[in-house]
Amino acid sequence: MSKSVILGISAFYHDAAAALLVDGRLVAAAQEERFTRKKHDPDLPLNAIRYCLDRADVTIDEVECVAYYEDPYAKLGRNIWLGLPDLPIATPKSLYRLNPHLPEQSIRERLGFEREILFYDHHLSHAASAYHYSGFREAAILVADGVGEWRTLSFYKAEGARIELLGDVSFPHSIGLLYSAITAYLGFEVNDGEYKVMGLAPYGSDKYVPHIRKLVRRSDGGSFELDLSYFAFLREEKMYSERLVELFEHPPRRKESELTDVHADIAKSLQIVLEELLLEKAAHLHTLYPSENLCMAGGVALNCVANARIRRDGPFERLFVQPASSDAGGALGAAALAYAERHGGCSSGRALDHVYLGPSFTDREIGAMFSARHVPVENYTADVERLIQAAARRLADGQVVGWFQGAMEFGPRALGNRSILADPRRPEMRDRINASVKMREAFRPFAPATILERTPEHFDLDHESPFMLETCRVISALDLPAITHVDGSARIQTVEAGRNPRFHALIEAFGVLTGCPILLNTSFNMRGEPVVCTPLEALLCFIRSDLDCLVLGGFLLDKTAVPQRWSEWFANTRPERFEGVSNTVYTFL
Repeated sequence: MSKSVILGISAFYHDAAAALLVDGRLVAAAQEERFTRKKHDPDLPLNAIRYCLDRADVTIDEVECVAYYEDPYAKLGRNIWLGLPDLPIATPKSLYRLNPHLPEQSIRERLGFEREILFYDHHLSHAASAYHYSGFREAAILVADGVGEWRTLSFYKAEGARIELLGDVSFPHSIGLLYSAITAYLGFEVNDGEYKVMGLAPYGSDKYVPHIRKLVRRSDGGSFELDLSYFAFLREEKMYSERLVELFEHPPRRKESELTDVHADIAKSLQIVLEELLLEKAAHLHTLYPSENLCMAGGVALNCVANARIRRDGPFERLFVQPASSDAGGALGAAALAYAERHGGCSSGRALDHVYLGPSFTDREIGAMFSARHVPVENYTADVERLIQAAARRLADGQVVGWFQGAMEFGPRALGNRSILADPRRPEMRDRINASVKMREAFRPFAPATILERTPEHFDLDHESPFMLETCRVISALDLPAITHVDGSARIQTVEAGRNPRFHALIEAFGVLTGCPILLNTSFNMRGEPVVCTPLEALLCFIRSDLDCLVLGGFLLDKTAVPQRWSEWFANTRPERFEGVSNTVYTFL
């Protein structure tokens, strides 16, 4: 009996990705940016597709159907409405992105695919990406992002394999675009810097809450409207209007300029209003479908502070947030919808327990890279326990370690396979990693990873948090300045031995040495770059940054063993930065 192979694709917007289901089981998923090194790469994810097929040992001819994550014709309707009366048809780029045939033509011509292509609504793909991998057999679903085809916020109920729309809010009224507009005003990049605003918020006060409430006209039920006089994205290549500047009585912050109390106050006030809005919408959804279970997806669902509020103060008993809630996760949702449509089943009985779905590399492959370069690397491939102990000792001694293991994570979070790790007890560690390892803004917080069984001793959390998608209070008797944010919170990852045994063993070994079963965990990349995918990318990042030690599979390399000529070649160089999407205005095409 032949197996069912379904390929899900998200592309031509931002965060292009591919996901592959075999007999309804998710076997591979990856974002195109990790292969091309173009952050948020929106192009057809040829590299990610090739990887997914290779991982499952199938060819494109064995794929029964391709599931695409949005409706290109509905999106064209919105883009025409948005562009009139000055539709920018004069540029080849505009024509290319406006073409509703582009997804199908690209899939047919560039993949050589001849079978059925199924197209699904953008928000429905988001909804399915959360529900079908939640482990719930029924649930309410809340989707919130910048915009799909027309929807910006939507309410669904799901029972069995069926997902039903209960209501929505349409473009241009959008919680996501509200947040992006203030992100731009604060001098951060749209489509990328929203999480920086979330990180800045705890440094501020609620001084500007009344100002930001003026931007949103609320109504009964699930609806709301933006006061569009404060926004410019309908008519200009910018997010906010001069009226917004007048409202705050301060000029917009220039990119990379000093952050002041005003900027922190605006960020804090925006976060408060976002949480108010999401709690209102969750309460409304509960009246429409009073389930105990809530699923969330869409870019707004990556706001881990708001997620914690919804879990704590909302009307639902249980919450599942899709770990790849941005458009990347739409590939996963579209594939799940296609499987349900064609085979009458779904994956709602199987909770997504990990996202280690990307490329992996054997010790043989990693060893060949080192031997070809004659590097004095320590080889622990025959003794993993010694590797764990060696890495734990370096961390306990205050070293910063690049940790590259197993399959790459799907989604924006590094969860112990493509991570930079450090001792969370050291006060200087946060500033050091921000300044000379990640090379990013000093206010940015770092997340803790802790073994699941020790979580209640150190964090006010009574459930698993394997995907780093919510915050909680730090209650540890230990002083943990490197992972405790200014408001006493942390964005926690709980690590279970069965899901990531090597990472769990490392944290446990560090705990034995120090009494602290917690590590600082941040993504293995430098500012402005995607997370590393290959061993060579990890090695280059190691050389160019202030990392002390690199652990690649079963190999360990100390910075002191790196040839001097390598440091001279790479220390002051950065690869050319490619931006897959606009960073000044939300990408509507």
